[in-house]
Amino acid sequence: MATNRPTPDKDRLLLLDGHSLAYRAFFALPLENFSTTTGQPTNAVYGFTSMLINVLRDEQPTHLGVCFDRSEPTFRHEAYVEYKAGRQKTPDDFRSQVSLIFEVLDALRIPRLSKAGFEADDLIATLATQAGELGMETLIVTGDRDAYQLVTDGVTVLYPRKGVSDLVRTTPAVVEEKYGVPPTRYRELAALVGETSDNLPGVPGVGPKTAAKWLNQHDGLDGLVAHVDEIKGKAGDSLREHLAQVLRNHQINKLDCEVELELTPDRLTIGQWDREEIHSLFDTLQFRVLRERLYATLSTVEPEADEGFEIELATPGPGEVAEWLERHARGAGRIGVAVSGTWGRGTGELTGLALAGLAGPAAYLDPAELIEEDERALAGWLADAGQPKAMHDAKGPMLAFAARGLTLAGVTSDTALAAYLALPGQRSFDLADLVLRYLHRELREETGTGGQLTLDGSGEEEIAHDLAVRARAVAELADSLDKDLERRGAVRLLHEVELPLVGVLADMERTGIAVDNDHFAALSSSLGGQVKAVEELAFSAVGHDFNLGSPKQIQQVLFDELGLPKTKRTKTGYTTDSEALTNLLVSDGHPVLEHLLRWREVAKLKSIVDSLIPMADDAGRIHTTFNQLVAATGRLSSTDPNLQTIPIRTAEGRQIRAGFVVGEGFECLLTADYSQIELRIMADLSGDEALIEAFTSGADFHTITASRVFDVPPEQVDGELRNRIKAMNYGLAYGLSAFGLSQQLRIPPDEARQLMEEYFEQFGGIRDYLRDVVAKARQDGYTETILGRRRYLPDLTSDNRQRREMAERMALNAPIQGSAADIIKVASLNVDRSLRERGLTSRMLLQVHDELVFEVAEGELDALRELVSEQMCGAYELRAPLVVSMGTGRTLQDAGH
Repeated sequence: MATNRPTPDKDRLLLLDGHSLAYRAFFALPLENFSTTTGQPTNAVYGFTSMLINVLRDEQPTHLGVCFDRSEPTFRHEAYVEYKAGRQKTPDDFRSQVSLIFEVLDALRIPRLSKAGFEADDLIATLATQAGELGMETLIVTGDRDAYQLVTDGVTVLYPRKGVSDLVRTTPAVVEEKYGVPPTRYRELAALVGETSDNLPGVPGVGPKTAAKWLNQHDGLDGLVAHVDEIKGKAGDSLREHLAQVLRNHQINKLDCEVELELTPDRLTIGQWDREEIHSLFDTLQFRVLRERLYATLSTVEPEADEGFEIELATPGPGEVAEWLERHARGAGRIGVAVSGTWGRGTGELTGLALAGLAGPAAYLDPAELIEEDERALAGWLADAGQPKAMHDAKGPMLAFAARGLTLAGVTSDTALAAYLALPGQRSFDLADLVLRYLHRELREETGTGGQLTLDGSGEEEIAHDLAVRARAVAELADSLDKDLERRGAVRLLHEVELPLVGVLADMERTGIAVDNDHFAALSSSLGGQVKAVEELAFSAVGHDFNLGSPKQIQQVLFDELGLPKTKRTKTGYTTDSEALTNLLVSDGHPVLEHLLRWREVAKLKSIVDSLIPMADDAGRIHTTFNQLVAATGRLSSTDPNLQTIPIRTAEGRQIRAGFVVGEGFECLLTADYSQIELRIMADLSGDEALIEAFTSGADFHTITASRVFDVPPEQVDGELRNRIKAMNYGLAYGLSAFGLSQQLRIPPDEARQLMEEYFEQFGGIRDYLRDVVAKARQDGYTETILGRRRYLPDLTSDNRQRREMAERMALNAPIQGSAADIIKVASLNVDRSLRERGLTSRMLLQVHDELVFEVAEGELDALRELVSEQMCGAYELRAPLVVSMGTGRTLQDAGH
């Protein structure tokens, strides 16, 4: 176990009150910020696990147990039926996380205890008492102050002061200083003062100071009872009136120190935990940072990593690079390549390079010290497609190579991409983590004396060794991942789609897209004026100024001042998100609601425009970064800037698109996107002949499907009917439920359910497909796209209904969305190859969802149209054939269609 403190000189027992701490975590962390893509809330699990890691790191217990309450009544309920009666109902979002906390503890082999008829406090009291008899030191982590009665010189309570991260060490001196009585009297003080959370009312008008004074004057509660008639004033009258209540409190808040338990303190040992089990669980919970903190804190009984890497490092001098490459790289199998440097926004800088095979010496090259002869030798080797290479997350280094005039070819494995295909639910693909997971090694060098050299990147020699270790690790990891991908059926997907796409994306990043910053500056000014104007309208509607960006002030205005119906309650009050305000606008119609929604829309657009202006380089082009490793469905995302979030449904949003323009020396922009690709894939996968016929008829697809469902001629399908079926068509492709459809169409759930039934009467193949795809995924544990991209869904067999139902919806849409991602990637590769084969100078600039954007060279428009149509429509043969829509113009907005 990693440590910041010396190892305890005697056994140290750490006891945690599981429910108390989990409940605190639930309310300390915003629910909206902690949930999985399946919709499972995780704030309580995250907070509890984070606190657990911290306390294990800081306290280094030799023994450990986590105690939980049970749902059955306890002896306290039998003594007082109103015990804890005032507590609010446990939130469903919390209840669904308790079993997940159990899974975390079980995976870590940490004992957890509970017993019917008793609370966690009683189990803790029993174990602490037994531990004292065994000579063990005890630490209790709990948010329940009843535990203060257990505090002694050998028992310390760690009480959460704020959330679950700030723990206060509560010793006998701390209890006495805070409450004026020793821990042995705390229970008596609590009986007098009462405990609101347990519904144990105290003596009215009597606070901790008065209670402490009485107890100290009369040597405890027994003495106070014996002299109760001597207590003067209103407080004395109140005490005498409520004395029976005090005695009842004293009986109820006594902790039972003699609960019969199967485990005794000496048996609460931390077992050997399994890294793969933790990986699987944390993948499901989508915890990345916690995973890294956990590995830095805990160790298994046996070492997790067998060893580091033995490296013989060469540093070829001037004129020696060609010889080293010939002797140790050419013909030596796949070579791991690791680089240091910076990259992003279409360019990069190379500061270090290491090469290592599975055996033999590794080499480190400092690019700043390479002479021309060495640079030529390195360039030839890097560009040799016949020399297999392995890298980790190669696209960034490609930009750095390209900025130096170097071409990288022959990459037969990108270990980050390979891990992404093997573990698509994971959030991070850190090399050190993957090396430990697959190779059971640490990303470090073994020294010649049998010790370990930890590499922290400080100093030139450390950088050289660090990169050499990474290069060797990548070479070995690539082999292990190859075997894993073979087992998962993803080898072809890596080599024919994802790896070739790296170079295409790198080229698009380097090229970028031209922008008109004067247009953006004018648009920013215009939007700024609109923001101010909408603010004034909002102020006028309520009669005073307020901060439209402050949820707290908005709550005060809407619910306190205007008395509008309250929305869903959150930790910080009542939600004021856009959906809630839109619903309020429909039901109430107060003008300030319209102004608030409009202000948010315009302010968001201005923020987007203002962020774009400084991103243009000296040539007036913006370079986004495409991400292959983010979406589990296989879809690309983009960052810095995110070009997939630019709105197109509003006039102002379209004005942002108008700021992206054709570059100097080119004729125009061409956009090409797939028409209804998800629906065509759904038709193909389901084999529903009626749906396929609707696509192949040549008529409007939504009109034809509406005509069949509502049994009216196509010409009688009005806008409302078409919109209903359009929502149904797309909704089914995204796993939409009847409730979701009712919310989308603003119709009762029963009506939505009836609409779905009518739809399935006409398109029974869709119903059968949706049913079968979930059943198969539950059997196999994963879904597959048309190219074999898998999405692993362990929650399909979860006992938690919410997690299971969300996983079922993901099983419905993953094959469709993932297949669409596969097809646009294949299309991008085919278009790129055809552009080079035909010698066109037009170039591909962007991929945004199902759309490709091109910069058209002078005189090449017709040829490019033909090429793009041919390659995109031919990317995959569907029974509902792929159709591509195109548009051209001087701006991205003009090129829309």
